[in-house]
Amino acid sequence: MNPKATVLDDAAIRRALTRISHEIIEKNKGVEDLVLVGIKTRGVPIAQRLKNKIQEIEGADVPGGELDITLYRDDLTPEKHAAEPQLKDTNIQADIDGKTVILVDDVLYTGRTVRAAMDALIDHGRPKEIQLAVLVDRGHRELPIRADYVGKNVPTSQDEIITVTLSETDENDEVKIFEK
Repeated sequence: MNPKATVLDDAAIRRALTRISHEIIEKNKGVEDLVLVGIKTRGVPIAQRLKNKIQEIEGADVPGGELDITLYRDDLTPEKHAAEPQLKDTNIQADIDGKTVILVDDVLYTGRTVRAAMDALIDHGRPKEIQLAVLVDRGHRELPIRADYVGKNVPTSQDEIITVTLSETDENDEVKIFEK
């Protein structure tokens, strides 16, 4: 399957994450009481990159974590999944009660992954606020969810697929569009 277009290359991803880091710092008037939580799988390395960039800019370490939403998904039904769902560990390094938690994911599409992530997060504590950072927003929301921080808005059709590859999980950093 040949890509229709490369939306972001490694340099564009780096620039987008640097911009998002600055926006997070500005909107929250610093980094006090922030926690960055990546949604498994590709949200985790993106959250780590944001954490590193914020530390570079502010000189302060922001706690982070990883969130597994497998059991919170609304598409896990016996008809769709014959096997037991595979759990990936959730690991949040800080108490999130009363904190501003920034959920991080690679692509925002229908909003269902983010809804599941909020449910999972609430089971770990009661944040003061939840914000959302995504590398790509492709539209087509089914739930009333919007990102606070977006690397790139990429209007797509329902017949297109966005793929994000990251060096931590794949071989390189790219965002591409493919036809279904």
